[in-house]
Amino acid sequence: MRPRHFSSILQQVCLAGVLLAAAACQPTVDLTRALEVQDVSTGWLDAGPSDDGQNKLVPFVRFRLKNTSDQKLPVLQVNAVFRPVNDEKEWGTRFQAVTGSEGLSAGATTPELTVKSDHGVTGTDPKPDLLKNSHFVDARVQLFAKYGSLSWVRIYETPVTRQLINN
Repeated sequence: MRPRHFSSILQQVCLAGVLLAAAACQPTVDLTRALEVQDVSTGWLDAGPSDDGQNKLVPFVRFRLKNTSDQKLPVLQVNAVFRPVNDEKEWGTRFQAVTGSEGLSAGATTPELTVKSDHGVTGTDPKPDLLKNSHFVDARVQLFAKYGSLSWVRIYETPVTRQLINN
């Protein structure tokens, strides 16, 4: 005869296994359709002096994500990739966890998220004048998302507005 507590533990393990299997059987959600990017704003932030003492500006994007699917999206993550407008060269990338295991419920919207690049433009001009410099290179940002163990998918792309934003 087994001790009573062993039976209870075995029941809990079985229940956890059934719940895990049920979650794995849910249909995959297409994030290109299930995530709506809302309230987008972009610009350039003062990143302080660069290593060589020049003024430095970095691009950023601010947005919210709405889950338009009928399923919860567990462990939702986003990655912002900043690139020059007419080039595939990567300037910077920044990963951000959006939710933990609690996920983003169907129909729910995230709080405002702000993602900035580590890299940007530098120069000796005063910061507001860097944006007016004839050598200034405009940027764009691509947003990629994933949930659970699925692969990254691109959900949004927009140019970065040529404006200096104070935090």
